[in-house]
Amino acid sequence: MDRIRRIGVVGCGVMGAGIAETCARAGLDVLVAVSRPASVAPGRARLTASLDRAVGRGKLSEADRDAALARVAFTADLTDFADRQLVIEAASEQESIKLDVFATLDKVVEDEEAILGSCTSSFPIVQLGGVTSRPEKVVGIHFFNPAPVLALVEVVGSVRTDPRTVDTVDAFVTDVLGKQVVRAQDRAGFVVNALLIPYLISAVRMVESGMASVADIDKAMTLGCAHPMGPLRLIDLIGLDIVAAAGESLYKEFREPLYSPPPLLARMVAGGLLGKKSGRGFYEYGR
Repeated sequence: MDRIRRIGVVGCGVMGAGIAETCARAGLDVLVAVSRPASVAPGRARLTASLDRAVGRGKLSEADRDAALARVAFTADLTDFADRQLVIEAASEQESIKLDVFATLDKVVEDEEAILGSCTSSFPIVQLGGVTSRPEKVVGIHFFNPAPVLALVEVVGSVRTDPRTVDTVDAFVTDVLGKQVVRAQDRAGFVVNALLIPYLISAVRMVESGMASVADIDKAMTLGCAHPMGPLRLIDLIGLDIVAAAGESLYKEFREPLYSPPPLLARMVAGGLLGKKSGRGFYEYGR
């Protein structure tokens, strides 16, 4: 665990940027891969904006912000990950993309002891490891949004993951990143989403059936159950596409109807209403 200092993060969307920030603030050398050169500037801007917010809230000094930014570099070429000791994939929740990323990482990451992790919330870890020559080094490292703030990380080993790999990641997340770890089996949804997704989907079904308004459903759960955020605003924060993908994955594995995304959610995703990141979901947001 002590030797892991060079981190690769694949993707710089909301989750990828958050993971990169978390690692940089922990003093690590971070290289972020984006899909194309044009995505470097938006990715860096997302990371900078998050660090600036932390400074504004008194959670981070300006000097620490600048030091964290200096530890992060960007690339549009995965071959630059050759020297990485731990890579965390946070690409789009699309099977073909993730499988291609892992197959490529297997070829370019030179250290045989390097660990390849995924922040997926939808796909089996054993499937991702199966396209590599080192499935024993492939593990789920599932952060929660916003990654710099939320303390939990689910660490997930597959039936082919070496238990020592899981132990190493557990220690790294706990001792280096300062997070709390829950170990989960390689089953769709792991722990949190297996409980959370049916709840969120039930809220969408309430809207779809006209049982209650978006605002009233969220008010009911914040005031009636002391939740910090209502389910529909939480879906907007997570991303409607992410919730739909997680629901599909759970339904595919367990065939329980309560996991299946309702038509309203599918239509909103198809229409590009993805929540806060797109400017509109169940609520509207300033762009």
